[in-house]
Amino acid sequence: MKQLSAVVITVIFIGFLLMAVVEMPALGSDDPTVHNEVMDKYIEDSIKDTGATNIVSAVILDYRAFDTFIEATVIFTAFIFVRVMLKERGTEDEK
Repeated sequence: MKQLSAVVITVIFIGFLLMAVVEMPALGSDDPTVHNEVMDKYIEDSIKDTGATNIVSAVILDYRAFDTFIEATVIFTAFIFVRVMLKERGTEDEK
């Protein structure tokens, strides 16, 4: 029963992903929903606003710094949790 429910959930999830892919604009499309004002602001003002010469670095480290910090905190916390859970227990002689 568990395997059947896992298969059903996986198929539903794959269906949602395929529906999203079908709705995506074509690569290189001039669709106005693809090119919005946020992207234009990042490209035009990133050097002036942040002083970074690399637009990707400006977005990650200046515009989205707090978000990036939270993501790093979540990854670090997950790493610590996994490390604690997988820590080898000592043998009776070591205790």
